[in-house]
Amino acid sequence: MSLSPREMLSRLVAFPSVSTSSNLDIIGFCRDWLNSHGVESHVVMSPEGDKANLYATIGPQVEGGIVLSGHTDVVPVEGQNWSTDPWTLTERNGRLYGRGATDMKGFDALVLALVPEMVRAPLKRPVHIALSYDEEIACRGAPSMVQAMARSIPAPSAVIVGEPTRHAVVTGHKASVQLRTQVTGYAVHSSRIDQGVSAVMNAARLITWHEDVMEENRRRVDPENPFEPPYTTLHCGMMAGGNAANVVSSSAWFFSDIRAIPTESPMDYLARYEAYIRDVVEPRMKAIAPDTGIAVEVIAEVPGLKPETDGAAERLMRRLTGDNGIHVVSYGTEAGLFQRVGWSTVVCGPGDIAQAHQPDEYIEVSEFQAGEAVLRRLIADLCA
Repeated sequence: MSLSPREMLSRLVAFPSVSTSSNLDIIGFCRDWLNSHGVESHVVMSPEGDKANLYATIGPQVEGGIVLSGHTDVVPVEGQNWSTDPWTLTERNGRLYGRGATDMKGFDALVLALVPEMVRAPLKRPVHIALSYDEEIACRGAPSMVQAMARSIPAPSAVIVGEPTRHAVVTGHKASVQLRTQVTGYAVHSSRIDQGVSAVMNAARLITWHEDVMEENRRRVDPENPFEPPYTTLHCGMMAGGNAANVVSSSAWFFSDIRAIPTESPMDYLARYEAYIRDVVEPRMKAIAPDTGIAVEVIAEVPGLKPETDGAAERLMRRLTGDNGIHVVSYGTEAGLFQRVGWSTVVCGPGDIAQAHQPDEYIEVSEFQAGEAVLRRLIADLCA
């Protein structure tokens, strides 16, 4: 059985593998597809058992192979104004529309569609396929898969994370942590706020700390830094608290993230944040009500991708794509997880990141075809 890349993309888009739901249907399809071509795959389940990663090897069990890495999850479509069915691949004016067409089922489809060719090819070094879950939720799925691969496959020479870069060879991205801060106050009537501790107002103080530190970073920016923006950012995306306008709030919470440039560590910023809470904010709260306080939980940590000196993955993809530019991005990927186990890694794939997460998400047919050509050159390179 064979499927063209477009047919494969149509199959993958039809799975509504939103991160908030199980991805076992699409993983089952991928596993059956690989099995139908004689390729054994390995499934790494989530702790809850409702999601899974998958990895497989095609070719000889020798070192020096290439990992082709993609994720199977997509972001939701609710609240977006789509002009086509997001779960049906639709071609119009040289574009293929559908949720995940760019981010990143387009790359996944190309890899899977070319499996029959990989199986038939006289590969001298292997192709390792890696498909993860929950990349869109702070890369929660990939760590267990990367660790399983590190224990079981011959060391690859390069990892290609196929996020959409229009085949620019991306060699660096920021590291990040996601935090949940819970503030516990002491409720009284707002007319006697002097006897209470406002969780909402103290949460606001902490959110302002995020913005003030980011402003410090912006003022001391290195003009040679290639990132956009060229400094470590701190951001609050969600918050809630209180239960009445005239009651000093007893509870408030917010989510924030810290995205650090490669020369800095998000964990160092977390340490500064916790010190500010411990030394400045909490003492004022506890002086009024000892049972008040602030708890910070690390929800997720995504390691950055650091540019390598003469990296094998960079050399390979520059040769295959012809791109010789210097490219870094501010968003996170799973690339740093592979690099952390000692594997040379870059981000390079078809499509434009500007289309990711958007209504009427699409990949240009020309980009899709360019991705197919790059992978065919990679297969040929592994046979040489």
